[in-house]
Amino acid sequence: MIQQRSSTTTSSTVPNTEPPKKRRNQPGTPNPDAEVIALSPKTLMATNRFICEVCNKGFQREQNLQLHRRGHNLPWKLKQKTTKEVRRKVYLCPEPTCVHHDPSRALGDLTGIKKHYSRKHGEKKWKCEKCSKRYAVQSDWKAHSKTCGTREYRCDCGTLFSR
Repeated sequence: MIQQRSSTTTSSTVPNTEPPKKRRNQPGTPNPDAEVIALSPKTLMATNRFICEVCNKGFQREQNLQLHRRGHNLPWKLKQKTTKEVRRKVYLCPEPTCVHHDPSRALGDLTGIKKHYSRKHGEKKWKCEKCSKRYAVQSDWKAHSKTCGTREYRCDCGTLFSR
């Protein structure tokens, strides 16, 4: 017995009023008008780039240093967001042999270039306790640790497979 499907097409009469979404550039293909910034490996990997001149306490962000300066009764000023168009910044990898050392392949944000530099050129400080795999970026290690050992498939012969 053969069943026939009735294909009824419904067309919506409501026009699409949303403007098209602005697509992001692919990693390593920056906006040609962007300001290219090259940081040294030491500056790139520094955890405390902003230091208090009174107590030598370090901060990752300038805003946090400014808030800290209030405690010393020093002059402080928080940066305000500007309404004028801010020129985009792209960051070069400090490793000369890397593809992202070329300005045309620069990465678009500071966190991205830090993680790239750590992953590709840095020391792998974090180690999985279960499988001994090592990671240079803590967030990669944490993500791996959550799933490590949970995706094992055991064959009837006793062999373990990861997929």
